[in-house]
Amino acid sequence: LSIRRQRQMCIRDRVYIMEIRQLRHFLRVAETLNFSQAARELFITQSTLSQQILHLEQELNQQLFVRNSHEVMLTEAGEILLPMARESIHMVDNCVLRLQELKQLLTGELNIGVTFSFSSIMAETMTDFMRQHPKVKLSVCYSSMEDLIERLLRHELDLVLAFKPNEADPRIESRLLFNTRLAAVVNHEHPLAGEKSMTLEDLQRYPLVLPTKGLQARNAFDRMTAHSGLEYNLKAEINNVNLIFKFMYKTKYVTVLSEASVIDEDGLTAIPIIAEGNVMEGCIHTLKNGYQKAAAREFIRMVNESIAIWKTMAL
Repeated sequence: LSIRRQRQMCIRDRVYIMEIRQLRHFLRVAETLNFSQAARELFITQSTLSQQILHLEQELNQQLFVRNSHEVMLTEAGEILLPMARESIHMVDNCVLRLQELKQLLTGELNIGVTFSFSSIMAETMTDFMRQHPKVKLSVCYSSMEDLIERLLRHELDLVLAFKPNEADPRIESRLLFNTRLAAVVNHEHPLAGEKSMTLEDLQRYPLVLPTKGLQARNAFDRMTAHSGLEYNLKAEINNVNLIFKFMYKTKYVTVLSEASVIDEDGLTAIPIIAEGNVMEGCIHTLKNGYQKAAAREFIRMVNESIAIWKTMAL
């Protein structure tokens, strides 16, 4: 190649690298809507970040943010660029991952979303995975199913362990792990502890402490009782399953959760509720038609072979 051609190629490559960096900077500001916070997370100065955003705006000939002394907002152009920037960065990162995986090494970072009912399954698989694949960094996020699915769609998570939602999203692939039932959960000293099953009518006789609305067990319970005409003695709502467990150990209240959630809670008993719609499907959710990291494929394999899964299926 001529020297002039080589220089042109170098300039072109530098522009491409600059564009990817600018998109990463744009994405961080767009998600935080705070230049100071975005700069800290990117490990650069605020002035450098502002300069990068300005250069991107000049290249696109579009204003991407509206800034004043009180807030930062995306313009219409910024709103349009956001999903495309996110997808472009995801494609670049996947390109690097594919090249790394040609070496047949499990490395990098695996981001997993987990709802509270999957704690025992997650703990067992996570322990085995970290022992067998020490070069992979695991990042685990506990949250509601709705929040985790949104993060999965934004490519912030590689997979999600959660129950199957009522309405399927065509962008998500949900693979069944196990079936479980909604159950009344009490401690071993509760009068209900010896029962093999109970009905929705039976629950009316006991004070309840339920998960807050939005958690999957509560959503399932509300659907089951929506048209029953039954009234319940609801004493408290708690948005953390571990806190509910602690409360159950110390009181005579009843809660409603999936049977799977109490697998490793030796002091608690789950009594299946006999009612239509009480079956819950535990799934692994991934993006449909998206590239899947080798680490994600390995983690999914190990979850399927988890002892906790077989315990759950035997219930």
